[in-house]
Amino acid sequence: MNEKKRSDGSQEPEPAPVWAGVPRDMLWAFRKEKESPMKTRVMLVEDHTLVREGFRALLRQLPDVEVVAEAGDGRTALSLIKTHLPDVVFLDITLPGMNGLEVADRVAKKWPDMRVIMLSMHVNEEYVLHAHRAGAAGFLVKYAASDELAKALRTTATGETYFSPEVAKAVEEYSQRVEGGLTSLQRLTPRQREVLQLIAEGRTTKEISQALTISVKTVETHRMQLMERLGIDHVVGLVHYAIRTGLVATDT
Repeated sequence: MNEKKRSDGSQEPEPAPVWAGVPRDMLWAFRKEKESPMKTRVMLVEDHTLVREGFRALLRQLPDVEVVAEAGDGRTALSLIKTHLPDVVFLDITLPGMNGLEVADRVAKKWPDMRVIMLSMHVNEEYVLHAHRAGAAGFLVKYAASDELAKALRTTATGETYFSPEVAKAVEEYSQRVEGGLTSLQRLTPRQREVLQLIAEGRTTKEISQALTISVKTVETHRMQLMERLGIDHVVGLVHYAIRTGLVATDT
């Protein structure tokens, strides 16, 4: 190729490429689209490593799916969701620190187009209904057949909702019985739910204040309000309630 030179013998600079000035993220998105068909970007949030690895292995068998991130607790999940912005999040309900219901609430408010599929070993009508009203697009029991995982993913990715068959009927019946259309868990504020979960996980008042960066007195006030609102008169009762509604697992 002939090179153009100035009169002084120096080489003229090459013209800027046509993509000069285009933001890198736009170039990357264009390159990905040209190189491969669009894939559904998935994130896994599950605190049991073996279970998470099992889900990952199943998802990697799907050619149109890419697992972009994984997390084992709620707070890390929110941070990674912000970083990776997945299309679909498989989210366990019982997570340490911040439970999946609270994560689902926050995702729905900040990223309303993101699809969340809740995962659980048990069908608890109250927190299934809570998850649905918080914006979750689906609810999948962990003992479902492997092909149901793909069905739930593809159904929710197109904007529809998906509930495991054994869940759907229970939710419909329960929602008709709930007074005022809200569950007792939904009547609590986000902060009250956080305090309740940490109490149920066995944290002391001081540990809760440090974890949530609030004063010890504020923690005590939240605990008192929880007891009043739920009609529970001791901490053991709060723990039992948290387990029953799925805020914590029995082995937490």
